[in-house]
Amino acid sequence: MVILFLVVLIDMIGFTLVIPFLTYFIQDLATSDGFSNVGERDRWVGIVFASYTLGQFLFTPLLGSLSDKIGRRPILLFGLVSNTVFLITFGLASALWMALLVRFLAGAGNGNIAVARAYVGDISSEEQIPARMGLIGASFGLGFMIGPFLGGVLTDPYTVIGGPFETEWWSSHPYFLPCLFAGALSAASFLLALRMLPESLPEDERKPDIEASKGLRDELSKLLAIRDLSPTVRRLILVNASFLLAITMMHATLILFTAMPVDNGGLGFDEMRNGYIFAVVGLIGVIVQGWLIRPLARRYDPRVLMAVGISMSAIGLGWIPYITTETQAVGVFVIVLISTGHGLFGPTQSTLLTSAAKTHGIELGRAMGAQEGFGALSRIIGPVLAAFIWAETVDGTGIWTYHTVFRAAGLVAATGLIIQFGLIRKQNPGVV
Repeated sequence: MVILFLVVLIDMIGFTLVIPFLTYFIQDLATSDGFSNVGERDRWVGIVFASYTLGQFLFTPLLGSLSDKIGRRPILLFGLVSNTVFLITFGLASALWMALLVRFLAGAGNGNIAVARAYVGDISSEEQIPARMGLIGASFGLGFMIGPFLGGVLTDPYTVIGGPFETEWWSSHPYFLPCLFAGALSAASFLLALRMLPESLPEDERKPDIEASKGLRDELSKLLAIRDLSPTVRRLILVNASFLLAITMMHATLILFTAMPVDNGGLGFDEMRNGYIFAVVGLIGVIVQGWLIRPLARRYDPRVLMAVGISMSAIGLGWIPYITTETQAVGVFVIVLISTGHGLFGPTQSTLLTSAAKTHGIELGRAMGAQEGFGALSRIIGPVLAAFIWAETVDGTGIWTYHTVFRAAGLVAATGLIIQFGLIRKQNPGVV
């Protein structure tokens, strides 16, 4: 289990390490490809963000089915090799089409999180599963804290580090070192797994006759399954989808705002400072979900905690564009507000969905499957929607300015609050 935790942790570090500089990298590539208009240039940021999730959405079910057929270990090893190759290749991308293709292929080849959860199910008793799934969740938070910090520190070594990096090649490839480092981490994880991670699925429990394409068909069928679920479960799934849509809208455009020149209303941040921002986001996620959520859940109704989490995030999202260089302390508070709200929302929403499914006699797998399907759509649509709103309003005046996308994200999050209103009105907290 320790080896699996390390594999997932390294996987998450590699995935999140690109966050601080991806926006700048895509802006540079778009400019060199002839997109000189700010809106047209920045639109590509959201598209590249979404390409990774699209690849995961289309191919993770296929990899999951293959893991049922040939075992978990080969798929985990394949994902680590894929990470290594495509992270390093991304750092060498010289055109938008190449960056877009590489990020799509990186998402398509990385089904490790889903397969890791299946691995936990293979080796765990019913009593062990919650704690071990929590360990996998902890690796998410730690990876999100460490990855962006490293990504910010390692970007542009020609200027920031100097010494052996003071060459023309490193000057023209400022984003390669963090990609190389992430790829090296993934390669080290591959060697660790190859040497020490055993297969978890016995041969007699494998499904040799399963069709690889069945995984994708099943994934698409999860979206349709929502029709047969109870109104309460549907409501919770839609609350989750709207919240994820708002958060991914923010992820795609936050650095567009923080990197914007101060004279234009932005903060003029570089990759390193943005790395610090996302490291703080990860740290707060670990604190809230690792320490605070349990005592809060014992004391307060989960519906109330979920509503508080949505409200905090919605307010924080709408507040982002009003942060200035003179109010950066307020900016820290806003990031804490969003991160704390996110940390409160996830566990309480999952608790409510589990409770509702059991109360209404619905298989938890069906309910969770439908939620994952709609969540994936939100993560694909969110960055693209946000990028197009940003592109159309960044140079605008009046009420249609760069503030618009963050106001929209806040309103989308608040929509989740409206959707869950019927849950809050119920008197019996044990019945949702």
